[in-house]
Amino acid sequence: MQQKFKKKYQILKIILITMASTLFLAACTATPPQNISNICDIFTEKRDWFETATDMKEKWGVPIHVPMAMMYQESSFKAKARPPKDYFFFGLIPWGRVSSAYGYSQAKTPTWDDYKRETDNSWAERTDFSDAMDFMGWFINKTNAINGISKWDAELQYLNYHEGWGGYSRGSYNHKAWLKDVAKIVHSRSLNYATQLKTCEEELSKGWFWRLFS
Repeated sequence: MQQKFKKKYQILKIILITMASTLFLAACTATPPQNISNICDIFTEKRDWFETATDMKEKWGVPIHVPMAMMYQESSFKAKARPPKDYFFFGLIPWGRVSSAYGYSQAKTPTWDDYKRETDNSWAERTDFSDAMDFMGWFINKTNAINGISKWDAELQYLNYHEGWGGYSRGSYNHKAWLKDVAKIVHSRSLNYATQLKTCEEELSKGWFWRLFS
């Protein structure tokens, strides 16, 4: 009887430890990287993010540093980032958000719904880094197909991302000097990320078994 109780206790202990570990890992995943200015530090801290970014690159043919630079600008890698609230009556009363953008990629609800439908990914969540990165790969790939923008051109890709494919083709960004400045910043950051990634991509690509004995 005592041995049977002991066995049940051990099983329960394993279950509790597993649950605690899962919750801890989930909390870590939702926390932004400590140094978002260095892509090597980001991926060293969050190895699963590198694997996700690599999968995105292979699936959509999009270089990793471009969506990462865009995501930096959009959410600073915060899982539940939202745009600021809108106000009315002399700015005193809050009235919802300025847009439906949400999550890592700050994807707007209609565009996110299009992504889920076209990729048959109905369970995708904007607060999931893997889904957000895949969404950005999908968007950048479509920007290349629709407006002929290189997948490597972070500046023009970002203008499409912000204005939409129709807005970009109409040149809506030409009336927004601030947006063009931001797009240049995104482009510059993407080049920095690309340079940094060259120094660590080989190491990051090694499997856990290889890293354990290297």
